[in-house]
Amino acid sequence: MAAAVLLAGCTVGPDFTRPDAKLPTAWCSAHCQQNSAIPSKPTAAPIPASWWTSFNDMELTKLEERVADANLDLKVASLRLAESRAERSITAADQYPTVNGSASAVRERASANGVMSIAGALTQPTNAATAANGTGSGVVTTPGNGKASSGPAPFNLFQAGFDASWELDLWGRVRREIEAADASVEAQADARRDLLISVMAEVARDYIQLRGYQTDYAITLDNLAAAKNAERVTRERQAHGLASELDVVEAASQVSAENALLPQLAQQQDESINRLSFLLGQAPGALRAELEQSRPVPPTPPVVPVGLPSDLARRRPDIREAEATLHQATAEIGVATADFYPSITLSGSAGLQSLQFNQLGSWASRQFSIGPSISLPIFEGGRLKATLNLRKAQQQEAAVNYQRVVLAAWHDIDNALTQYSSQQLRHDQLQATVQNDQKALRLAQTQYTAGTESFLQVLDAERRLLSAQQDLTDNTTQISATLVSLYKALGGGWEATYPEVVANGLDATPADNERHSLALNQAPRA
Repeated sequence: MAAAVLLAGCTVGPDFTRPDAKLPTAWCSAHCQQNSAIPSKPTAAPIPASWWTSFNDMELTKLEERVADANLDLKVASLRLAESRAERSITAADQYPTVNGSASAVRERASANGVMSIAGALTQPTNAATAANGTGSGVVTTPGNGKASSGPAPFNLFQAGFDASWELDLWGRVRREIEAADASVEAQADARRDLLISVMAEVARDYIQLRGYQTDYAITLDNLAAAKNAERVTRERQAHGLASELDVVEAASQVSAENALLPQLAQQQDESINRLSFLLGQAPGALRAELEQSRPVPPTPPVVPVGLPSDLARRRPDIREAEATLHQATAEIGVATADFYPSITLSGSAGLQSLQFNQLGSWASRQFSIGPSISLPIFEGGRLKATLNLRKAQQQEAAVNYQRVVLAAWHDIDNALTQYSSQQLRHDQLQATVQNDQKALRLAQTQYTAGTESFLQVLDAERRLLSAQQDLTDNTTQISATLVSLYKALGGGWEATYPEVVANGLDATPADNERHSLALNQAPRA
């Protein structure tokens, strides 16, 4: 017994060690030094948990606060996590004994021509002896032919009791299975966190894009009003012989061109609202009343905290998921290794058995059995070795995938920082372009009114201004959207919704349990 206890502490297979994420010492060292003139600067301060609040847009904040409970993809992810937790509980049950109770009451009669007939032939006394002492096997014979007219007499059998079995985890196979199941639960939890970040980033991007389309729409309306006014002035000048028919046609053409932009911009706004409605689990157009009022593109803050690279491996969910997958693959090597060793199972049963029900509770009716059994793999056709090789290959694959995910995260952050800086530098030039084009349009209109320039110069100035205004709006939208991409690459935003829990990953916050209940209640029922 002492040896069994000592062996129970033995766990074969490699122990998991957290891999080293090779990352730089700082994210913004090069970007911050080279582009110190940009208005919104990255810093090494800790990333805010609710990064979307940095845009100071209440409508965006409301959408972000609702999406975790409303998004259908997140509900599916929550159910998958619940499945993983249930599978872990199933696996953990293998470390405990199994105990089953049973009871039966049967009436039985053996066949006279079956196996019992052989036993009767060996033990049955002669008919003369039977007649002399009045005893026998219960088989009645027919005089003269020696054939049985009936089999053994039927009887009642009453039984009650229980049986138990317990496989000793001598080599840690069950412990490794539980370890792998815990890692699988953590991987599912991090997959849900990663999905949450993606959904929140998509909500922010679609919202920013909607505001960009609304700004473009407002600019187009202003230019349309200016074009109509220019057409009116041109027709008045034609009536006084100061403008040609060509000037009138060109002015009318500009009005039509401006009008043609409006349906497309309206369509883009509708599509953005529908995308947001889908992300929040609502029907098309459900958010129209809430979002159709035009608002400016959310501005970026003057300071953007990007944190330290040393925190990325514990903050970015896809890296955490890759680490948990590596942990699971490492534990499964131990499971495959334990299959090479013998297994010992302790089994026992105890109960009561009687031919008479009123005697079932007597001490004489007791029965029991107890003892160990051992199973040792001798020939498996190479299955065990192949399984072990498979688990080792899967662990190596998970290790390489971890390196790939870390490197991809590094690239995502560096690209987002570069784009964020370059878009801001471009913004200053685009603002100057709009200001110069506005001045050029005023000069062209003045000179056309004075008769020193043709109307073609006015049209050309209007088109340049419209193009510059659209470029500036697109750039403003891209700056804010790039900041969203940067926060997504940094992996922030899941801490408040799906916080990290202690112990073995089985625990969940009350809010998490509520989400599971909502998802289950809203799931289709058969």
